[in-house]
Amino acid sequence: MRILLWHVHGSWTTSFVQGPHTYLLPVLPGRGPDGRGRARTWDWPPGAVEVTPEEARHADVDVVVLQRPAELDGLAEQWLHRRPGRDLPAVYVEHNAPQGRIADLRHPAADRTDLTVVHVTHFNALFWDCGTTRTVVVEHGVLDPGERYTGELPRAVVAVNDPLRRGRVTGTDLLERFGRAAPLDVFGMRSEPLGGVDLTQARLHEEMGRRRVYLHPIRWTSLGLTLLEAMHLGLPVVGLATTEVVEAVPPEAGILGTHVDGLVDELRDLVRDPERARLMGKAARAAALNRYGLRRFLADWERLLEEVTR
Repeated sequence: MRILLWHVHGSWTTSFVQGPHTYLLPVLPGRGPDGRGRARTWDWPPGAVEVTPEEARHADVDVVVLQRPAELDGLAEQWLHRRPGRDLPAVYVEHNAPQGRIADLRHPAADRTDLTVVHVTHFNALFWDCGTTRTVVVEHGVLDPGERYTGELPRAVVAVNDPLRRGRVTGTDLLERFGRAAPLDVFGMRSEPLGGVDLTQARLHEEMGRRRVYLHPIRWTSLGLTLLEAMHLGLPVVGLATTEVVEAVPPEAGILGTHVDGLVDELRDLVRDPERARLMGKAARAAALNRYGLRRFLADWERLLEEVTR
């Protein structure tokens, strides 16, 4: 099968392109948002192939995986000279939790008989209003980085992109309070003003594994893939009990809550107790492998793709 999709979400795409198909990735000079092509900091297999606009126009495409309103509203048709959903089978992957008033959370692909909206969490499926459009949930799957936890550094690690711009959404305002309980290391894109650094995926995993606890202060997100990667690495979790996190982190794998002062105390205690942290991290890894393994993810997608292209 030949699947065209934009490189929008690097971690999710890393898992998706591990399947048995050919993945056509639009590329443009400068590699901006509408043409990033192959990843630079992830290791993708040869089946992930870059295509220029001219190549895409003449490409044999079996299905289009849409991920942004712009792709739905004309970008995909500009590249393909065919209309996804009408001239080509298409699905729309919704990576994000909706933003705004509950009554106004209408999905851009709502009321489409020619599309399937694929939510990555059950929380997203619950909150988005897709009208009459068919919806399914294919939960995340993570390429297992291996159990790399040492917990040698009595510190907490936070991994988030754009923490300053996203502010309260990512819990940036809470970091000072958590920082009173334990030293924090912030990793992620454009996090330099908070002392963070940009790393390759492999290096990020190595550095995360050296920290004792993974801190997840995010108030409103779909489900951070870095959280799932941290659990695969074997890190215990302290985080806010919001969105899909309450489904992903069982009690034996981490400490969740909405009482921030209580979570600050829990973080302090866990950082000071390396054996407890190690055991919780073991449970976190087991839970992540069981629910968010790559094999299940790819099998779910294989069934769906076969169905929509039938």
